[in-house]
Parts: sequence; C-alpha cells; structure tokens
Amino acid sequence: MSEFWLYFKIGLHHVLDIHAYDHVLFLIALMVPYAFKDWKRVLILVSLFTLGHTLALILSVFGIVSVKATLVEFLIPITILITAVFHLFTAGKSSKNESITFVALITLFFGIIHGLGFSNYFKTILPGKATDKLLPLLEFALGIETAQIIVVFVVLILAYIVQTFFRFSKRDWALVMSAFIIGVVTPMIIHSEIWNR
Repeated sequence: MSEFWLYFKIGLHHVLDIHAYDHVLFLIALMVPYAFKDWKRVLILVSLFTLGHTLALILSVFGIVSVKATLVEFLIPITILITAVFHLFTAGKSSKNESITFVALITLFFGIIHGLGFSNYFKTILPGKATDKLLPLLEFALGIETAQIIVVFVVLILAYIVQTFFRFSKRDWALVMSAFIIGVVTPMIIHSEIWNR
C-alpha cells in the first residue's frame, strides 16, 4: 500500500507542480469551452488525456518509442498553443456542434506527447524489468487522473464565478482565457532549446 501511495503521489505532483505548469496550462486550454453541465464530456476528455499519457509511458518503458527530450519539450507547448488557438477561433460556438470524436482523438494524441515528456524521468525512478514497472505505472496514472480532475474542477468553478457574478459571457471567457494561455505559452516555444541546435 505504501508503494501505491508513493507512485500515486508522484502522479499528483507531476500535474500539480507549480514549476512544471505546462500540464495545468493544457488542461485549462482544453476546458475553456466547458461548464459543469458538460461533465460527461469533460470526464471523457480528461480520461483520454490520461490514457494517452499512460500509453506513452508504457511504450517508452518497453523501449518501443524513444523521442529526444528537446523535441518533446518543444512539442508540449505546441499542443497547448494549438488547443488554445482552436478554442480562440471557436469561442461562443455551441460545444454540441463540435465533434467529440475529433477533439477526443486530438486529446489522446496530445496526451501521448505529454507522456513522452515524462518518460525518461519515469524510467530512471523505476528499477527492474519493464514488466515490473506496469503496476507502478498504473498507480502513477491514477495520481495523474486525480490531479487532473482537481484542476478541471477548479477551472470550472472559476468559469462559473466569472460568468455568473462578473457577467462574462461564455464567449468572452473563452476568448480571454485562450488569449492568456497563448500569451503564456508563446515564450515557451520561442525560448525552446530546439532552436539552439
């Protein structure tokens, strides 16, 4: 049980780490158009992101996929930028018109990219054969999922407060948040080590 909590807490910390806020930024970008009434869709997207993240770690642990850290560190802010730009241009449009299949596939793919960013570190903290790493990996994934649900819950509460008490329209909320995320993530892309090659 102590091992479960160890890897569960590593998963929690991975998402909620204030110094590695890219994960939280992606979740905020993903949640911009949603409200509490969309909880089923939100849960599906968050779980697909976790699934992609976990799949990347499994592929990495078994040596099936190996990507240079500088490339992944460049691609992570790109995924955040794409998500924010998408919601910037679709702000105010009904989320019911948006294809859940398209958004789901993109979220799963982006989860894989984010998972690859953590794969090298994950391999170093887990000794032994690849098969020995499966259970800790699932415990880590539960920590990731829990932390993501916490972040999403906070974002949805904030959206509710801003839209209810400050009279922001759903469209204005989406525009402001998307623009904010684009403003934060653009310097991450510009200062990426990939340009210094």
